[in-house]
Amino acid sequence: MSSFWSGWIIILTIATIIGLFWLLFGNRTRPNNGEETTGHVYDGIEEYDNPLPSWWLNMFVLSMVFGIGYLIAFPGLGTFQGLLGWTQVNQWQQENEKLDAKFDVLLKQYAATPIEQLAKDEKARRSGQRLFASYCSTCHGADAGGNTGFPNLRDNDWLYGGSPDQIVETITRGRKGAMPAWKGILTDQQLNDVSAWLTSAEKPAAGEQVFASYCAACHGADAKGNQMVGAPNLTDNVWLYGGGLGEVKTSILNGRNGQMPAHENILTPEKIHLLAAYVYGLSQNPQPQ
Repeated sequence: MSSFWSGWIIILTIATIIGLFWLLFGNRTRPNNGEETTGHVYDGIEEYDNPLPSWWLNMFVLSMVFGIGYLIAFPGLGTFQGLLGWTQVNQWQQENEKLDAKFDVLLKQYAATPIEQLAKDEKARRSGQRLFASYCSTCHGADAGGNTGFPNLRDNDWLYGGSPDQIVETITRGRKGAMPAWKGILTDQQLNDVSAWLTSAEKPAAGEQVFASYCAACHGADAKGNQMVGAPNLTDNVWLYGGGLGEVKTSILNGRNGQMPAHENILTPEKIHLLAAYVYGLSQNPQPQ
């Protein structure tokens, strides 16, 4: 905030407070023992020109004194930070530090427990679910069911492997998948042949030949994928970007680039261990798609 706007806010705020005091005391009347009225009459009831009750006046005064004290102690007057030095960021950091201190004790206990065993601990799963909701649900969904371009974590289909160690590696270092674009390399006939070979029940021999020439290096000769490079299994009914004929053609023509961000600078190893246990537990009871 510039010094001009800061000064403008300070002037307006102080002027408003002074104006309220003047309005309260400058227009205060004295008791008239019911002899004078304001001239207002409604339904036969006359309004007498008497002052506010003292308790009401005192409440106004106390409120304004409290407001002045608040503006001195806390931010509110432009760039003035207040005598107490309070900020929202500091408050948030302090609250986080308190929570982390309590959580760290529990995390140390969980960190000493193997992921396979931790995945069966209901209390640990609830803690892991909260971590998942905070750091993973935006992409993978609140139920971990995934979405187009974001894997379903509730099944047993894994691009880079679903063992505890592989899940920890994925969360820690992230993953970057790259399906090259074949536009301009494959002819229209080759595109149609290989797409039909991948999606239809009838497997044209020409499509198999195209696959062997251009796709098998990553996806394997049997099209069952390669977890070393994140190449998906193309023989099941699990498709990250859709398994319809048009969607498969789009993937082949334009390629796909998916990225799972690394969390090693966001989460501690203990939190990653707990989160991996939650994700691993989901895959132990696969849900139908």
